[in-house]
Amino acid sequence: MITQKELKSILHYDPDTGVFKWLISRGRSKTGSVAGNAHHSGYLSIMYKGKAYQSHRLAWLYQYGEMPNGEVDHINQDKSDNSIVNLREVDRTTNSRNMPKISTNQSGCAGVSWSSSKKKWRATIGIGGKQLHLGYYGSKEAAIKVRKHEEVFHGYTPIHGS
Repeated sequence: MITQKELKSILHYDPDTGVFKWLISRGRSKTGSVAGNAHHSGYLSIMYKGKAYQSHRLAWLYQYGEMPNGEVDHINQDKSDNSIVNLREVDRTTNSRNMPKISTNQSGCAGVSWSSSKKKWRATIGIGGKQLHLGYYGSKEAAIKVRKHEEVFHGYTPIHGS
């Protein structure tokens, strides 16, 4: 596991931009070049001594001296924005309440889907690791209204699912 001291000896981190730059030349990477590559997940990662580190976790280590115990959430949902003001240490539940809408979503609202068997719109929400059924509704708008109310009640961020 990399330490803050070792990290600061090989990389410079700009907390305002979230960008890491190499302080040393390593293979094809030259001193001063931007460190890291985009992973297929959308997160930036940096290879060091054969291990891939997520850049947002390294930013936390660089700033605060230790790897986070929990997850590091990108507050604005931009996985490439590793500026320190955009990062917060959270538990899995809190992080899941600040997720973007999944690409397969067809209703335009997280937790709202069409039930072809009931011929109605279904609203659900994740609470405590379980999917809670909120009901079936005759209109998509009604299902969205119930879902949004429950998001506020259960502490989801305002940009969850957007």
